[in-house]
Amino acid sequence: MSNDTKIEDYEREPVPQHLRKSWLSMAFVWIAIGIDLSAMFLGAQLGAGMSIGDSLTAVIVGSAILGMIGAVCAYVGAKTGLSTAMISRFLFGNQGALIVSVILGISSLGWFGVQVGFFASNFQTALNELWGWHWSLWVLSIIGGLLMMSTAIWGYRAIEKLSVWSVPLLVVFIIIALVMALNGEGGSTVWAPFEGEAVPMGTAISLVIGIFILGTALSPDIARWAKTPKHAVTAAFIGFFVGNSFMTIIAIFLSRTMDSDDLTGILLTLGLGIPAIIVLTLAQWTTNTNNLYSAGLGFSVVFKRVPKSVITIIAGLIATALACFGIYDRFMTFLTYITMLVAPLGGIYTAEYLLVNKKRFSFDGLDSNRSWIPRSIVVWVIATFFGFMTTMAPDGLGWFQVTQVPALDSFLMAFILQAIIGKWVVKKG
Repeated sequence: MSNDTKIEDYEREPVPQHLRKSWLSMAFVWIAIGIDLSAMFLGAQLGAGMSIGDSLTAVIVGSAILGMIGAVCAYVGAKTGLSTAMISRFLFGNQGALIVSVILGISSLGWFGVQVGFFASNFQTALNELWGWHWSLWVLSIIGGLLMMSTAIWGYRAIEKLSVWSVPLLVVFIIIALVMALNGEGGSTVWAPFEGEAVPMGTAISLVIGIFILGTALSPDIARWAKTPKHAVTAAFIGFFVGNSFMTIIAIFLSRTMDSDDLTGILLTLGLGIPAIIVLTLAQWTTNTNNLYSAGLGFSVVFKRVPKSVITIIAGLIATALACFGIYDRFMTFLTYITMLVAPLGGIYTAEYLLVNKKRFSFDGLDSNRSWIPRSIVVWVIATFFGFMTTMAPDGLGWFQVTQVPALDSFLMAFILQAIIGKWVVKKG
């Protein structure tokens, strides 16, 4: 590959070894991605539906499972130095990978738009309650979208810098809120016995896993920057475990203390006006910028002659414009469907690398790779359909349940089928 095609974020080639990062800085990135308002709402749901001990157990077990899956996926990313979209070329062929990359791009871009709208709605409430300002959702969507685009445009190193200074700030403000809440009148209610019909432990664990399972499949987008596979595995496990559990656990305590599932409202009630604005902004910024970053990496494999920065700007503007008009609120079912196509990819590339044939993951011979690799495509289709069979109606068929997390079901099915079929094809060949 010529020097002319090399660009700063290395979206179409391995990240050079001398630019690789330590596990600590990468862990900050994953933790920052995990600290978002969605985890807050999940924690409130668990806190209101289970005893404190059971809810904490569910979060720890679910986050540990996520950490292990994320670590395995990150290992492949670190070994190849390539993004998830580029890794798909080893598995589906050069033409097949274009389909995968488009799906990765649309899925990530779709969730970017959803999160921009979510940010605007919460920010509107905060401004109104704090200062009586009545800003329109489309203005706040533009502000949020442009803010989250800014780091995604510059790539991983910008996201890393944002994460390293924002995570400590987020943790400090959220812990201050927790201490203030526990010291208030509701502090004694945290440990009160749970009354009512409890959420089943299996369901609770599945909710914890489900909130971030798709992030594990996209782990190579971050892990490709790791100095060594050990750094990637360590960072991924800590990042997914801590990042996914921290906000959820805090939310469990806050929701039981304040009897609310609204993080912004809780902070405002406690008198933390400015911290509420900062937490709301940083929590969504650090999470959502990674959605657009992954979208840019996916589309970069399709539009090979266009710089990733340009792709990211165009994609971000389109998603932000649609968020301004509330379009994404009407396409949640579509996003659910297309996102189900992403989860099996993690199972396919980890099984292929770990159990079938890691030698084929050579970047030097990638351009001469086959156009289509049917066996991986077959596994992808079957695993995706399996996920729909375990997805409850109306979004899925709801024929049966396995782990209670359809995305995890399709991930595991893909891993098993890819290993079995891959070994059979290799042995036969």
